[in-house]
Amino acid sequence: MTEVPAIPHVVGVLGGGRMGAGIAHAFLTKGATVIVVERDHEAAAGAQGRVAGAVAKSAARGTLGETPEEAMSRFSTSTDYESFIHCGLVVEAVPEDYDLKVTALKAVEDHLSADAFLASNTSSLSVTGLANELRRPANFVGLHFFNPVPASTLIEVVLAKETSPELAEAAKNWTEALGKTAVVVNDAPGFASSRLGVAIALEAMRMVEEGVASAEDIDAAMVLGYKHPTGPLKTTDIVGLDVRLGIAEYLHSTLGDRFAPPQILRDKVARGELGRKTGKGFFDWND
Repeated sequence: MTEVPAIPHVVGVLGGGRMGAGIAHAFLTKGATVIVVERDHEAAAGAQGRVAGAVAKSAARGTLGETPEEAMSRFSTSTDYESFIHCGLVVEAVPEDYDLKVTALKAVEDHLSADAFLASNTSSLSVTGLANELRRPANFVGLHFFNPVPASTLIEVVLAKETSPELAEAAKNWTEALGKTAVVVNDAPGFASSRLGVAIALEAMRMVEEGVASAEDIDAAMVLGYKHPTGPLKTTDIVGLDVRLGIAEYLHSTLGDRFAPPQILRDKVARGELGRKTGKGFFDWND
């Protein structure tokens, strides 16, 4: 069996939005060379700025271990999939749409060496289903990072049916090397975290819809009563109501009516109230 380093020497990330930039930052600050590929030059510039900002914050907290300039010297962006040619691992972090992810993952795989690993940051879609679309399913795994990546201590490692034992072990080692804890689950709709987290959040939304209590009081009940660090509705705002709606619709289609999205969620998404990123969701983020 080929020995896999604790952190791949060269890591690629497809998509440099909030999650992709966070994933890039995680590997970069542990010594990897990181390449982010985006759809166009404007998006690539945005990714560059997000990663540079995260690195600067790490330096300010005293957790970087090198200068920001040294760290950023190992970081680059591109709009060309060929930039992944030397990567030992590429993590896909495009929006939560099955067809989009399949197209993206196939394009990445076409530019990887035969022994490179490919992962998806999907929070709910079937990792086995995605793997079945690839030529080398044994080299594919789910790596579900949590938002915000720098502060989160969890990575959900999702094993597809054909994920190799070597990759399963490597994914746990990578997680530990990133200073995080791996929760290993077999592929199932919503895995463990999204399935439970969305179930609580949807019920909280129904309670707001029914006038049981305010969003503030529902969240306070979970924070103070159950020691959740953040309530389910504020977490939904942070994740994005559109993202939560997409996950709920998928779980509804696979697991049944208990995951049917409440009308209040559909209405807020239709109005563009997507949470923190738009300034309003279940809470006002403009203050």
